Amino acid sequence: MNNFLELVARRESCRQYDSRPVETEKLLRCLEAARLAPSACNSQPWYFRVVTAPALRAQVAKATQSDGINGFTDGVPAFIVVTEEHAKLSQRILAKCDSQTYAQIDLGIATAHICLAATEQGLSSCIVGWMDEQKLHELLLIPQDTPIRLILCIGYAANDTLRPKKRKELAEITTFLE
Repeated sequence: MNNFLELVARRESCRQYDSRPVETEKLLRCLEAARLAPSACNSQPWYFRVVTAPALRAQVAKATQSDGINGFTDGVPAFIVVTEEHAKLSQRILAKCDSQTYAQIDLGIATAHICLAATEQGLSSCIVGWMDEQKLHELLLIPQDTPIRLILCIGYAANDTLRPKKRKELAEITTFLE
């Protein structure tokens, strides 16, 4: 990749994966990108469970499928299950900003870092928010009081052809106040 915008343009939600496994080194690089992500008060309210074992992968895939959605997850070679851990914010920040949920914002930033690191290494990703959370708690031995926020699908795309991005024009989402 020559620059950041090119990397961002190449990242898309993949829903058809090649069957080859993802190298552990590449997954570790994705996780390192997440580890370095910024978070409010440096609280780092995240934990990542990487699922690559075939039998467990199949069960995680099933936990993301219901009502006819996410059928593609059967072919995902690696999942990263993102849980929200207790955010340790300073009392000064908590007293002034009690209505803001920083942890979920921080998880979004870390997730974006993972997806971009995957893209930079020739991998594809898809962020899944639809899941049977109770089933995943039991399957992955995640404490009941720990919210599962997202599941990242990681692997090699079966097809390298990029779809055109359909996004609002910059003028529709931006105002400069000069």
